[in-house]
Amino acid sequence: MTARHLSDTVTLANGVKMPWFGLGVWRTPEGQVVEDAVRFALEAGYRHIDTAALYANEVGVGKAIRACGLPREQIFVTSKVWNSDQGYESTLKAFDATQERLDLGQLDLYLIHWPVAGKYRETWRALERIYQEGRVRAIGVSNFQVSHLEDLGAHAEVKPMVNQVELHPRLSQTELTQYCQSRGIQVEAWSPLMQGHLDDPVLESLSQKYGKSKAQIVLRWDLQRDIITIPKSVHQDRIIENADVFDFELAEDDMEAINHMNRNQRYGPDPDHFDF
Repeated sequence: MTARHLSDTVTLANGVKMPWFGLGVWRTPEGQVVEDAVRFALEAGYRHIDTAALYANEVGVGKAIRACGLPREQIFVTSKVWNSDQGYESTLKAFDATQERLDLGQLDLYLIHWPVAGKYRETWRALERIYQEGRVRAIGVSNFQVSHLEDLGAHAEVKPMVNQVELHPRLSQTELTQYCQSRGIQVEAWSPLMQGHLDDPVLESLSQKYGKSKAQIVLRWDLQRDIITIPKSVHQDRIIENADVFDFELAEDDMEAINHMNRNQRYGPDPDHFDF
C-alpha cells in the first residue's frame, strides 16, 4: 500500500504500526541542533524519529519529544545497538543505557546496527528477551544482507520485523527487498538521498516533469516501492520540503527509469566488507 499522507503507517509482522516516513538524525549534533531538528519535524507532521547509540544524540532526541506536547504513543522512535556493545549481556546493558538517555519509556523499535560476525546471533537473543519482556514494541536489524538474514532466521525465535539498509536509486537493493518482502520483513532506507549526490539527468528530467525537487522524486520512489524512508536534515525548510511527497505519484515508466539508475554503488560501508 503506497502511503498517501505523512502520518500513514505500515503494519509490521507483529501488528505494530510504523510510519512510512521519518526523520533520520545521523551526524546531527547533540544538544540544540538535534532538538531543533526533531521539533521542526514534529511540527511539520512527522511522527517517526530514527536515532542510534552511535549518533550520540539520544538525549536530545528524547528531550525534544518530551517537550513537543504530543502524546508519547503518537511518535515512533527507533534506536540501535552499536557494534562494540554487541553480545548478549552487553546488548542488554546497551539497551538500558539507550532507554535512560532517551527517557521515553517503552521504545518502539530497536535494531542491531550492523551484522558483526560471531556476535549478532547473541545480540539478537538479547533483543528477543527485551521484546518478550515488553520493553520494546518491535525488533529488527540494520545492514543485514540475505546471507545474514538466512543465518539469523535459522537460530531465531522471533524473526526481524524491520531491516534498515542503505537504499537509493544507485543502490536499489532489489534482490534484498524482494527477499525481505516475501518473508514479512519491512525494508527501511537509510541515506535515501545518496548523501546529496542527486545530480543525474533522470532525476533532473523527472523533477521538471512533476514540478518537484530531485529529493522529493527519490523519496516518492521509495514510498511507491513500499519502503520506509528516513531522510536526514537539520534545516526546517528542507525537513518540510522532504515530506511534501504525498500529493503526486510517479508513473510506472518513471519508476522504471529510476530503477535503471542502479549501479550497486554504496556511499556507506559494505556489510560484507566492513571493519567491525
